[in-house]
Amino acid sequence: MTAAIERPSRTAPSRPRNRTLGVVRLQFTNTQTFVWVPVVVLGGVWLVTLIIYWIISASGVDGPMYSGGSQAPLWYFAVVGAQAMNLTFYFSQAMSLTRREFYLGSLMAAAISAVGISTVFVALGLIEQATDGYGMGGYFAYLPWVWEAGPLAAGLIYFVLTMLWFVLGFWFAIANKRFGSLILTLAIFAIALVLLAGAAWLSFNQSWGELWMWLLETQAIGLALWALGLTAIFALGSYLTLRRLTS
Repeated sequence: MTAAIERPSRTAPSRPRNRTLGVVRLQFTNTQTFVWVPVVVLGGVWLVTLIIYWIISASGVDGPMYSGGSQAPLWYFAVVGAQAMNLTFYFSQAMSLTRREFYLGSLMAAAISAVGISTVFVALGLIEQATDGYGMGGYFAYLPWVWEAGPLAAGLIYFVLTMLWFVLGFWFAIANKRFGSLILTLAIFAIALVLLAGAAWLSFNQSWGELWMWLLETQAIGLALWALGLTAIFALGSYLTLRRLTS
């Protein structure tokens, strides 16, 4: 009798379902980018701010003290976005990950880190309220204008601003790889000129007062929603630029 010969199946192997989550793990492989350096920036700025508050308080100055230093960790996420692109993109391509998987996974990693830093800000703000600004009337994370709608709204504001800076840094890194540093530098100067033109228009029309009134009426949570819309637009633009990036 002739033995039946089994033919190998020609069905294409299925793609793993967790490839996007694999990008998240890939990004967090370098814990310095998403964890330790943001923690050091936040902790360092917080410590320096408290030392300044202590010096001012020891000199006999009374009244609440507020600092803009709490914005530094949020701005640093532009660097995080650039590093997330520069350090892992080509490695992800060597692993046969699609650009969509790499992009979504990178955004998820940034969102996880943004939730963490926003939680720290909210916790610090609650501590500052409970201790009357560490007993010195000095506030780092608690800014009354940001906290008008409560701690959850403050956490949302910190989260949105963190993601906005991450997406901008990520997009600039993509543009640098796609068009080169010269074009990127010219684009940044062009953006600066547009902003200066807007400031000049407000000055010539004496509209600064109307702008400040609109900002006060919109409140921080309203501005955060505007920033969320900008983040979505910038995220779409960065993804479209990434799709045209050659390996």
